[in-house]
This record gives sequence, structure tokens and C-alpha cells, in this order.
Amino acid sequence: MLTPLFAIAPATLTWSPKVALVMIVCNVIAIAVGKATIKHPSEGAKLPNAAFFGGMGHAALLGTTSLGHIIGIGAIQGLAARGVL
Repeated sequence: MLTPLFAIAPATLTWSPKVALVMIVCNVIAIAVGKATIKHPSEGAKLPNAAFFGGMGHAALLGTTSLGHIIGIGAIQGLAARGVL
């Protein structure tokens, strides 16, 4: 019953330094966008070294890196479908 569904599923991409670089770039972009758009990024629990993350609090960093991973998954899948990765 599931065999036809497996036939239409796309092949998964193996982890490589190129994939890691795409994910890192997407997270850095998301952190930059979050730092520029979040009204109070330093609210809530503090990070151990907040200066390393631009003074962002724990919630803001968690939110921006979550967004970065969502963008990264789309970018990795899109680049893999085009044959770049």
C-alpha cells in the first residue's frame, strides 16, 4: 500500500559541508533580520555571552534561529532539486 508513495518521494540529500554552509548562512540572515525588526530583542532571559549575539535575549535568539532553520530547509531542498547541492 505504501510502496507507490515511496516511489514518488524525492531522494533525500546527505549531509555535507555545503549543506552546513547553506544552513549557517540562512541562520545568520535570520538573526540579522530579527535583530533589525524585533522591537525589544533583549527582553527575557539573557544569554551567557549576549554581546556575541548582538545583545539578543534567549527568546529572540530562539525565534530567529527557528526561522533560520525553516528558511534553511527550503533553501537546501530547493538547491538540491536544482542540482546545486
